[in-house]
Amino acid sequence: MASILCRRTLQNHTHFRRTFGFSRLNCSSAVVSGISDHETPSSFTYSSVDPASSQDEAIHIKGPEKSAYEVTMPMSFMTGSIVGKRFYKKATTREAEDGVGWYVMLDYRTLKTPTKRNLRCPNITLAKAIAAEWEYQQKDGIRPFTMPLMKLACSAFERVPLTRHKIIENLMKKFNQDLVFVRAPRDSDLTSDLRELQVEKFSPLLKWVESEFRYKPIVYTSFFGGKQDEGLVRAVENMLKNTNDCELAAIDAIASAAHSLIIAIGLFRGKLEEDLQVDKWGLVEGGHDVDIADLRVHISSAVVFLGLCKKH
Repeated sequence: MASILCRRTLQNHTHFRRTFGFSRLNCSSAVVSGISDHETPSSFTYSSVDPASSQDEAIHIKGPEKSAYEVTMPMSFMTGSIVGKRFYKKATTREAEDGVGWYVMLDYRTLKTPTKRNLRCPNITLAKAIAAEWEYQQKDGIRPFTMPLMKLACSAFERVPLTRHKIIENLMKKFNQDLVFVRAPRDSDLTSDLRELQVEKFSPLLKWVESEFRYKPIVYTSFFGGKQDEGLVRAVENMLKNTNDCELAAIDAIASAAHSLIIAIGLFRGKLEEDLQVDKWGLVEGGHDVDIADLRVHISSAVVFLGLCKKH
């Protein structure tokens, strides 16, 4: 059976080449660029082939030119996979040549984002915090899931500027179903304790929303929520539009972890304490099988990232 499958696969491949005129597909991958002459680059780029050097069309995928003075993180860095062994001895910081921002240095190499741009932090405080995440990586592998500030920085400096409108649109789509607006039914013994907890913890937050945005939130017993006042929706959306890239990246991360844009805005405005958010709001979500440790990392790192971006 295995031999039959192999023959069919080879036949299909030959037919594909003859039909579409593709001569070969060269792929190279690695963890980082600029490590050694024997390792291949990490990020893929596409290049065309000189017609004079080839009789038929070809598609090549090859890595960018290497440089001994830069480190480009692969796209897998954003997914949480282990991206390779530690190749540097020390992580430090360096001020940018134009005096605007700070770089993270892995030995003599400048750390780059997955899109191969220098990771320019707005201040030395954030740069040192990200450098500390790299400094504490183990020799046997670089683990992106232990570097939440690095991930948030890449998101704030690269993803948010390009997709700001889409991020705000997605946040507002879920606004009417916000966790804070939902109450468990009164007439059920199974949810009576949960309702009491919701009233105790969420009521002060709803009062703050009313005083902050001048509209009273509507509370629903349906899990799917309802429809909030259009004035409140517009006020929250306008607030999001007025945030900078770092602030929006942090709000998006908190809202995703806490299942609540209102909680994210409360933390952003400094109306909620981080520990209270994790211990109380997180426990309400316990029925959704959210791991408490992971919740702490996502929310705490976003709050820390907000604070670091504001420091000078």
